[in-house]
Amino acid sequence: MLGFVRTDNEALVSCLGDPQRAVAAYQELLRRKDGAVGAVRAGLSHESAAVREGCCRLLDHLVDTESMSRLVTMVDDPDARVRIAAFHALACDRCKGDTCAPGADRVLEPALRHLASDPDPAVRARAAELVGKFSHTDARAVAALQASHAQDPSPAVRKKAGWFIPGGTIYERTNPRAPR
Repeated sequence: MLGFVRTDNEALVSCLGDPQRAVAAYQELLRRKDGAVGAVRAGLSHESAAVREGCCRLLDHLVDTESMSRLVTMVDDPDARVRIAAFHALACDRCKGDTCAPGADRVLEPALRHLASDPDPAVRARAAELVGKFSHTDARAVAALQASHAQDPSPAVRKKAGWFIPGGTIYERTNPRAPR
């Protein structure tokens, strides 16, 4: 099956770190859904950054309430690819189904911190997406996005931050107070 010696969930999670097996392991873990969540959650502590990143990407689809706090801690991972995947998983509602995303009380502070000072521009861009989710309800989010839009050294981050501030395309499209 799938060319793996072992096919238990833990072995498949380890295969996320092997470029030759990562795609098949990811797809099989995704297919297993809730049955794989425990192993995927445990994989967030794996020594391999590729495994941790894969687990964050899987939790974007397999997320449950218990996994949210683990994803929040992953935004401080030493590897930028893991931070990017964690921010995406926390910000993306499309893959979550009926699972509730964590509120500002749990995710806004780390997102603001990374938007302001993460050394990787791709991480700052993903942090902007998460901060942007709160731009209609939290003045700190708008202020941070405006500062990033005006001052971030990366043109891509400045552009993305601009989408979420008043007048920005996403801000206006998602404004609950705007007439439709």
